[in-house]
Amino acid sequence: MRLGLALGYWGRSPDPRHLELAREAERLGYDSVWTAEAWGSDAFTALTWIAAHTSRIKLGTGIAQMAARTPTATAMHALTLDHLSGGRVLLGLGLSGPQVVEGWYGRPFPKSPLTATREYVDVIRQVLRREGPVAVDGLFHPHPYRGPDGTGLGKPLRPITHPLRAELPVLLGAEGPKNIAQTTRIADGWLPLYWSPLRTDVYRASLAEAPDGFLVAPMVRAVVCDDVAEGLLPVKAMLGFYIGGMGHAAKNFHADLMARMGYEAEARRIQELFLQGRKEEAVLAVPDAFADEISLVGPRERIAERLELWRRGPVTDLLVTAPDPRTLRILAELNS
Repeated sequence: MRLGLALGYWGRSPDPRHLELAREAERLGYDSVWTAEAWGSDAFTALTWIAAHTSRIKLGTGIAQMAARTPTATAMHALTLDHLSGGRVLLGLGLSGPQVVEGWYGRPFPKSPLTATREYVDVIRQVLRREGPVAVDGLFHPHPYRGPDGTGLGKPLRPITHPLRAELPVLLGAEGPKNIAQTTRIADGWLPLYWSPLRTDVYRASLAEAPDGFLVAPMVRAVVCDDVAEGLLPVKAMLGFYIGGMGHAAKNFHADLMARMGYEAEARRIQELFLQGRKEEAVLAVPDAFADEISLVGPRERIAERLELWRRGPVTDLLVTAPDPRTLRILAELNS
């Protein structure tokens, strides 16, 4: 099981620790470093800055939102950074949800998310393989565009720049069972949002047809500390925000996932409190047990024992969100 460093996205301002953590992760032998985006900092710019200050570690977007860019624009970002970094890019993509797509990007959320995802990946694959002009007769990403509001003058094109790698890895952040199953057919890997090594049966059917070499790369909050309850507070804060605030009361993919993992009543209660503006109560309503099983928190000995659970399942890459170099170092030692 390889280790990666997941830096996420910026908060109010750039995090001055991110570059230091990325360079330390490379020194410790971590395989990859990942950036993200929500509705603030973007994934590619921060990753390019890290690329310029490292030499070996792989560079992943975890995740870049599909609604933020056309698929050809995303492919241009990926092939450009892949050249500049010497072939280190891992392209992680996600559809996001209706609240972000329509509220932030000002675009309609696709009525058929699986079809939209499939077309998006198809366009990117065609750009990177450069076997001919990009041509997709699609519902969501037709190339060239032939809609009634167009000119009809669109010309099929292929990239001027030759991509460094035709098979640059594409990973998808998918949550629903059908979306995960499709991911095993059209992508090189899967980026689970929450992963519990105690509940791998939740994903067994969806991963049944995953090919050899398919990447399963969940993100996990890790911190070496003496007080487990205190160490879990950032995990609970993250869960409270995602489950309570990253979606509508009637449509929240994160809450639905928590429900499928056996915490349906708790997920709905977190949503209810958060949407009432009772955010602190929503965080406290996150069960310690759930926060604990999707993270690695506690003294070194406890983390060593729990890390073995992650190794036993299908996880190929553990993407660690860690607040300090010491935690990164201890995880590297335990995983060696």
